[in-house]
Amino acid sequence: MKHKANFERTNRESAEATAVQALGFLAQDKFVLERFLSVTGIAPDRVRQAAATPGFLAGVLDYIMQNESLLLTFSANHNVDAETIVAAHRCLCGPNSE
Repeated sequence: MKHKANFERTNRESAEATAVQALGFLAQDKFVLERFLSVTGIAPDRVRQAAATPGFLAGVLDYIMQNESLLLTFSANHNVDAETIVAAHRCLCGPNSE
């Protein structure tokens, strides 16, 4: 059982790292970031606080997954395979989230 717990923790850490990278991608474009904040209802001065809450990183990936153009641009610009993003999304949101 210990091996499974380590595997799950490694997967979660990898998924969270992908989501943090995605957040950085969103932050690179003022328009994209403003749209993300508008959709999520997060005030710009509350992003750091929100990032510490459960579900925030899942929400970042969920936002990117809802826009194919954004997903493919993130994937291409950051050399992250789209399948890796989908797997990270599934890990953080649960298997029935698609």
